[in-house]
Amino acid sequence: MDRTVIAYVIYLVVSIGLTVWVARTLSRNGRVFLADVLHGNEKLADAVNHLLVVGFYLVNLGFVALYLSGDETIHDTRGVFEALSTKLGVVLLVLGVMHLANVYVLNRIRRRGVMEREQVPPVAPQGWAAPTAGA
Repeated sequence: MDRTVIAYVIYLVVSIGLTVWVARTLSRNGRVFLADVLHGNEKLADAVNHLLVVGFYLVNLGFVALYLSGDETIHDTRGVFEALSTKLGVVLLVLGVMHLANVYVLNRIRRRGVMEREQVPPVAPQGWAAPTAGA
């Protein structure tokens, strides 16, 4: 087996492992945000969470697959490390951006839900007060 194939195998194993780890972390912790946003509707929170995780997998694994091929042949061990560092660095940056985007979107959705709940008065109005002349 030549060094280029070895680099591809290592790249795929590490990239897929990182993608699965990040997706599980997002799924486990994102569910709390979704349950809060959806006013405690656990079934809906689980369904939305699952859909978000599937989308995360599709985007990231698609990127990993597209970024797999390289133009140059690797001739020595140093080339393996250089190719892996470049490819894995880009994959880590993409995973980080996707993670931050997911957290940002979940937080925006959560904030919107909190603001909607705060606009409703806790007690229905019971009357009105006439304005005073000095105010």
